[in-house]
Formats: sequence, structure tokens, C-alpha cells
Amino acid sequence: MLLAGRPVCGDTLVLVHGYASDASTWELSGINTELQRRGWPRAGVLTPVSPGAMMPASPPGARNRSYSVNLPAEAPLLVQADYLRAALNLLRRHYPSDKLILVGHSAGGVVARLAVLGANPYRVDRLITIASPHLGTARAAQGLDIVDARPFFCPGPGIDILKSVVGGSDYDYLKHSRGVLLDLLPAESGNVLLWLNQQPHPDIRYEAVVRQTPFAPGDELVPAYSQDMNNIPALRGRVKVFVTSAGHALNPHDGALLAGLLEN
Repeated sequence: MLLAGRPVCGDTLVLVHGYASDASTWELSGINTELQRRGWPRAGVLTPVSPGAMMPASPPGARNRSYSVNLPAEAPLLVQADYLRAALNLLRRHYPSDKLILVGHSAGGVVARLAVLGANPYRVDRLITIASPHLGTARAAQGLDIVDARPFFCPGPGIDILKSVVGGSDYDYLKHSRGVLLDLLPAESGNVLLWLNQQPHPDIRYEAVVRQTPFAPGDELVPAYSQDMNNIPALRGRVKVFVTSAGHALNPHDGALLAGLLEN
């Protein structure tokens, strides 16, 4: 259904999922329910397939609205950023005067950062990231080790068949994710993160939600220093940080935290 009528000017929230995930993570985690309760009704799910993709209608009379975006999460970060840009372009056409706010979880926060580069073409006003590996994560290297390992007893292509049989769909997804895993290696590896973190970033509002567990600084996937955007050379000192005690996955408390941040 195409957007009908003249939209009410307000704020448009865009929720960007992370690796091995999709737009449903915001629903299943309870975040959409909490946002709706606090004045951010669901406006729909965007799955960019072309610049002319159709949008669901926003709730009638809603001043604020929240969209979730489906991205090809196994694709390299730059490819995912192109899909996100298509969604932002569509939103800007329909809501030319809205404040546009991006919220990215995990790798989605890095994808969102890529989308605002180049003088912020879609006039994003604010970027909030949750547990995002801005400086990379060693867990990406572990995933690559699983894909690239060639044991002495099976050095040829047959190992891929064996891994698929043993690992099933999880291994197949990991294998098809090689590009994004390379992108998410620690930034000193000379990858896209190293390049991204040196680029000029637009003068917008930046906030980072950093996970902290009792067992380690950070969560089970991303260390705390990597989640803190102040550790990015191009953003040092420009980011407000909020530390939460939780694992890497999204949870209902993130909905309350986001709603509180958005009210400010």
C-alpha cells in the first residue's frame, strides 16, 4: 500500500538490524511494543529492492513513526549500506521535513554510520547504536576460522560438504557471510572499518548504548571499547554513551531506553 494523503510532520525512526538477523528482531524483542506504547507507533517494514519500492502507510495522524528495515545481513557492509540508503531515500521523499533518526543494533549500527557519510545526503539528524562493533570484533575472526579451516585429513573441497553436513544451515550461512565477517574484523586489519573510522562524519547527534556484563568488559560478542563511538578517531569526544547491563541480543529494556532517549 502506498503512503496516502499528506503525512503529519514529526520524527521518523528507522530501526536497522544486525548480522544474522532481520527486521523481526525489533518485534520479537518487545522493542516495537514498548516504542508504540511510548508514542512511536509501528509504520511498517521496509525491504528495499529498488529505488521505487512501495512503503506501507503510517498510522493516521501519527506525529512520530517507527519503521524497521530488512537488509541482506550476510552481505558486506557497503552492500548493506546501499540497501539502507535506498530505504532512506524513499523515506525522505515521503517525509521531507521530518527529523530522521537511525537506530542500529550490532553490525546495523556500523551500516547506519556508513549511510550518513558523504555530507549526510538524507539529512539524518541522529544516530543511536546498540552493542555495535565500531572497532571490530575478534568473533568475526573465529567465524572466518571455521569457514577457512582445512584439516590435514580432508584438505580438499570435500571439507565444505562435511562442514555443511555437520553444521547444517548455520555453517552455510557463515560461509555465505565471509564478506561481512572480513568487514567486522578488528579495524587495524586494514578493512572497511579502518577506512570508515578515519572518514569525516556529519555534525549530527551521536549516542552509543554499550553493553556491560559481570564477566567481561562488553558482551559475549563485542568488547565495550569497540561499542563506544568515542573511540572512533573521527568521532572522539562527540558521542554520549549509555552503559547497560545486558548481553548482546536486543531485549524489552532497550525499548524503554530508546523511548527515554527519544523523549529528550
